[in-house]
Amino acid sequence: MDTKRKIYKFQKKNREIYRPTIHKHGLLPTVKIVYGECAGCHVTDHIYGGYFCNEPNCDGWFHKECAEAPPEINHHPSHLEHPLLLTNDSQWRDRPCDCCGDNLLSPCYTCPTCEFKVDLVCGMKPPRPAIEHPMCHEHSLVFLKKGELEVPCEACKESIGGPSYSCLECHNVYFHLDCVHLSKEINDHPCHSSHPFKVVALESSLLADNQDAEKKSCHFCEKLLLEKMMYYHCSVCNFTVCFGCTKKPPPLVVEDTKTHEHPLTLLSSKITFTCNICGIKRAEDIAPYICLACNFIAHRLCIGIPRVININRHDHRISFTHHLGRLGTKCGVCRRNVSQYYGAYFCSVCPEYIVHTLCAFDFNLWNCVELEGIPEKSEDIRPFKVVGHNLIRHFSHGEHTLTLLLNHTNVIPNDEAVQCEACVRPVRYGPFYRCTECCFILHEKCANLATKKRLFFIPFPYMLVYSSAGIVGCVLCRMLCAGFIYASHLPPTVHHFIDVHCGSLSEPFVHNCHLHPLYFYKIEEDRYCNACKSVQDKYMLKCDSCNYYLCLYCATLPEEIWHMSDEHPLTLSCDRNGSGEIWCDVCEAELDPIKLFFFTCSDCEVTLHVQCALGDFSRLMIGKSYIFSFKGRSFKVVLNNNNTRPFCSHCHSRCKVPVILKDNNKDNGYICSLSCLSSCLGIKFV
Repeated sequence: MDTKRKIYKFQKKNREIYRPTIHKHGLLPTVKIVYGECAGCHVTDHIYGGYFCNEPNCDGWFHKECAEAPPEINHHPSHLEHPLLLTNDSQWRDRPCDCCGDNLLSPCYTCPTCEFKVDLVCGMKPPRPAIEHPMCHEHSLVFLKKGELEVPCEACKESIGGPSYSCLECHNVYFHLDCVHLSKEINDHPCHSSHPFKVVALESSLLADNQDAEKKSCHFCEKLLLEKMMYYHCSVCNFTVCFGCTKKPPPLVVEDTKTHEHPLTLLSSKITFTCNICGIKRAEDIAPYICLACNFIAHRLCIGIPRVININRHDHRISFTHHLGRLGTKCGVCRRNVSQYYGAYFCSVCPEYIVHTLCAFDFNLWNCVELEGIPEKSEDIRPFKVVGHNLIRHFSHGEHTLTLLLNHTNVIPNDEAVQCEACVRPVRYGPFYRCTECCFILHEKCANLATKKRLFFIPFPYMLVYSSAGIVGCVLCRMLCAGFIYASHLPPTVHHFIDVHCGSLSEPFVHNCHLHPLYFYKIEEDRYCNACKSVQDKYMLKCDSCNYYLCLYCATLPEEIWHMSDEHPLTLSCDRNGSGEIWCDVCEAELDPIKLFFFTCSDCEVTLHVQCALGDFSRLMIGKSYIFSFKGRSFKVVLNNNNTRPFCSHCHSRCKVPVILKDNNKDNGYICSLSCLSSCLGIKFV
C-alpha cells in the first residue's frame, strides 16, 4: 500500500498519474469539457477539468475526484470494522453494492476480510441514512436501496433507476440522491447571481415567456427540456438551467495557456459569435468562454483541444495553430475553404495540407490520442528483407527466397490461372517476384505493400496479413477476396477486413473515366454509384466539382483485362460520346455506355459488361478450394472456359462469368454468383 501511494504522488508531480486500482494506463489532467460516462463512477454527465487516458483505443475520461480517489478508506459509515481498499478487479462486476444495491462496476471498494463491497461513489460519498430537514421536502427522508421498479423523482420528475430517498409520511414520494439538496429557489447562483432561480414546470414558463416547447433548453448544456420536466428558471432574463447543471455548473474561470495566454471567463449569456478556435459561427450559442482583454471567445467544447494529433487522412502529424494566416487554402478532409483568421491544423512537412479544427476531431479519422511531447517512433513496415541481388525473403513466404524477374512468355505463359498471391490478378506484365523452389508469385508492386497502414475508414491501424487458404468479405467493395488482406482488430469488438485493392486507394484519386479528382466520403444516406448504379451506404469516392459518386468496387476495377472472347486485351471504358446500340458479347443484352462502365477492345469492337467480364469470384485463387466452416461446405474455384457453359445449381441459368465455383461434394454443382452462393448457404457474406 505504501509503495502505491509513493508511485501515485511521484507521478502526479510529473503531470501524469498512474493508478492501477483506477485504470490500467496512466492518466493525464485536462481542462477540456466533455460529455460522457466517467470510467470511474460510471455516471454520464459533463466532466469539467478531469483526467483522460491517452492510450490508443482506450478513450477513458474521469472526474477529477474519481481519478484521485483514495486507495484506502477507514471507518466507512456502512462498514466501521475494517478498512476498504480500492480495486479494479472485475470479479466483483455486476454484484450488488452493499450500500446502495446498484450493480458494481470496476473500480470499487472492497473489504479483504469479509468481502463487503461498495461502488466508487458510495465509498467516497456514502449517502446519509436519513435527512431530517431536506431542502426539497417538508418531511424527513430516509435512504432506500435500489428497488425492483423505477419510480419518478418528486423534484425533477425523471425516473429513478437506482437508490433513492423516500418520505415515510407521504405515499409514493421519492427523490434522487442529488435532488434532495435542491431548494425551490436559489439565490446568488455562481453562474447567475443577478436574479434568483425558481423551480418551474415546462408548461408554466412557456406560457410566461410565450415560447415553443421545442426551443426550450438548458442554457449551459443545451439539454432539451421535455414535457412536464422541472428546472430552474429566471423569468427576468429568460435564463433556464437544468437540475444537472445547477448541481454541477461549468467552471467560471478556465486557465489553460495552450488554449489562451490569459484566463478565460464564462459568459452567462446566449450570444451569436464565431469561435476563435474552430471558426464556427452559431446563432445564440450556449455560454462561451471569453477574454475581454484580447477579444478572444471560444466554445466550451473547444477549450483544451490537443495541440498535436494524427489523422488517418494524412501520413504526418498535424499541429494546431490559432491563426492560420494563409489565403486560399482548402481543408484536407472536407475540401472547403479554411479561414486565415481562426484556428486550424497544419502539417509542418506538407505546407499545403490544412484541416479544419472540427474536421480533425471526427472519430472516424482521429484515434483520440494527443501526441504533444511524445516523440515519433520510426516503425519498420517493410514487407521483406533483401538477401542478395534481386533476391528477397518476403513475410508471406518466409521459407523460400523470391527472385525478381521480368515477365515474358518464356518465364510465365499468359494463363489466367497464373495469379499473384497478393492481389489475385493474373501475372502478365511488368516485373514480378517468383519463388525459386515453388509456384509462389508476387507482382513487384504487391511485394512492396506496407505491412502496417493507416487507411481512411477507421482510425485504427491496419495490418497486412496473408491468408493462403481462407477468404473474407471486403467491407468496402463487398467482394469475396483471398490473398493479401488489410485487417484491423481494434477495438476487439470490431473486425474490419479490406482487400489490397481498396486498401491501396489514395486521395486525391484520379480515374481515367472522370475529369476531376475524387475524394473519400462517408455516406450518411444511400447513394447511387454513377458507374454501376448500385446503392451504397458506407464509403464512396466523390467529386466535389460535379457531385459525381463512385463506389469502391468500380474504383478498384482493373484498367485492362484478358478475356476468352477476344485475343486482345480489353480496356475499361466509359465512353459517353458513343453513338448507336452496343451489345454485350457474353450475355447479349444491350449495354448503355453513357451510364455504365464496360470493357471493350478498340480493334475488334468487342464489348462486355463489367459483371460479365469479371464476375463475383475474380479475386479468388483459381484451382483452390475454400471451406465455409460454419456450413461445412467446400467449393473449388474453376475457370468457365469449356466449350459448353455449365448450369448454375441454384439459379439454373448458364454460367456466363469467367470464374465460377464448383461444389466439391456434388457432381455438376456449379455456382455462378455471390447472390447464388449466399442463397445456397443461407448466409450474407458482407
